[in-house]
Amino acid sequence: MKLGVFDSGIGGKAIAEALRKTFPNAEVVVVNDRENVPYGNKPPELVVQLTEAAIRPLLSGGCDVIVIACNTATTVAIDALRQKYPAQKFVGIEPMVKTAASLTKTQTIAVCATQTTLDSERYKWLVQKFGGGLEIIKPDCSRWAHLIENDLINCSHIQQTIDDVCDRGADVIVLGCTHYYWIKELIEKIARGRALVIEPSEAIGRRVKSLLAGQRGLGGRRRYSVSASIKSQKW
Repeated sequence: MKLGVFDSGIGGKAIAEALRKTFPNAEVVVVNDRENVPYGNKPPELVVQLTEAAIRPLLSGGCDVIVIACNTATTVAIDALRQKYPAQKFVGIEPMVKTAASLTKTQTIAVCATQTTLDSERYKWLVQKFGGGLEIIKPDCSRWAHLIENDLINCSHIQQTIDDVCDRGADVIVLGCTHYYWIKELIEKIARGRALVIEPSEAIGRRVKSLLAGQRGLGGRRRYSVSASIKSQKW
């Protein structure tokens, strides 16, 4: 089995690690687009072009499944990719609004994501479908991906952001960018149990398994994006 993983930057490494644990005998190929990272401040049309260009080695490499391990690319590009490459199986990652809605007790959640993701039609649909009755706080995380990518993370800024959403009653914090996986432990420490921090790395393997099983059983292509319930995990 050959699995491809794409992310604009280093976030894909975390997804690849999770896949290697779930599929120890699989070949996992990771590609990124460090030259153009971050994607979160780019217009949707450009994100589609950059994503397609970056995954060409995976498209031509015979991957059984390609994981678009980038929330921004998933929300604005994956539908176009599925239409253009109907024989290729894709798994996308999107903000876990559905999961957060099932976990919150205060009916207040925080979604940490790029502005392009938050502006996407897919995110708006997720909120409309699963976020009814919720207060959804969207803190300014516009520079987080750049800071993480370049090992310049400002702990005081992260603390101010997380303290603010917790003080406003958020008891679930959704990490809606795979870059944020690398500061999950920091965010959990700052939250100090006031909020559950969720991200989709653990759910990827289950989704890939479901997709491959569905292909074998149904003989047709199925569409998946990761928005499953997970447990908090330290890195």
